[in-house]
Amino acid sequence: MDSAPAHGIGVSVDVIFEVCGGANRRPVVGPATYSKFETLRDGRRFEIRALRPEDGADLVAAIKTVSKQSLFRRFFAVRREFTDKEIAFFVKVDFVNHVALVAVIEDDGRPTIIGGGRYVVVKAGVAELAFAVVDAYQGQGVGAALMRHLTAIARDAGLQKLSAEVLAENTAMLKVFANSGLPMTTSREADVVHVALRLA
Repeated sequence: MDSAPAHGIGVSVDVIFEVCGGANRRPVVGPATYSKFETLRDGRRFEIRALRPEDGADLVAAIKTVSKQSLFRRFFAVRREFTDKEIAFFVKVDFVNHVALVAVIEDDGRPTIIGGGRYVVVKAGVAELAFAVVDAYQGQGVGAALMRHLTAIARDAGLQKLSAEVLAENTAMLKVFANSGLPMTTSREADVVHVALRLA
C-alpha cells in the first residue's frame, strides 16, 4: 500500500489535513516515545512507532523491496534511488509540522520496516499525508493500522479534515479510507480519485 507527495513506502495516496489552531501547535508526540503494538491478519505482532533519524538505511532498504507498481502508486513514479537531501527529509521529522510513523516487525531476529505513513504541514492549517506498505505485507492490515494511528495524532493536533489524491486503480488504499470510520466523500478526475475525510 502506498501514498504520494508526503512520501512513504508502498500504496499511492496524497492526503491534506486542515488544521485548527495553525502555527502555535506544540509537538503532539516525541520521536522516541510513540509506540503501539498491532497484530497482522496472520496473527503476527508488529510495532507502529515514531520514525527515528537512524532509520534512514532501513527505510531505503524497504523501498528497494517494493514492486514497480507499488512504487508508482506511492510516488506516482518508479523510484528506488534517493538523494541524501531526500533521505534527510524522510527521516528528520519534528513531530509538529512533519509527523512520521513506521510499521516494524521482527524478521529473522531483527526489526524490519514493512510500512510507513506521514503527514507534512505545507502551509498554515494544511498538511499532506502519505502511506506505503511493502508488497509482502499488503493485505495484512498494516495500512489500516497506520491510518488509525496517524488519525489519532492528527486529532490530538487539532486537525479536522483529510483529503487524498489516490490512483483509481489503488483499490486497497481506497478501501482503507472507506473503512476508516470517518465520513468520506470522493470525486474522480481521469485516473485520480480525490478523497475527503472529516475528523470532526
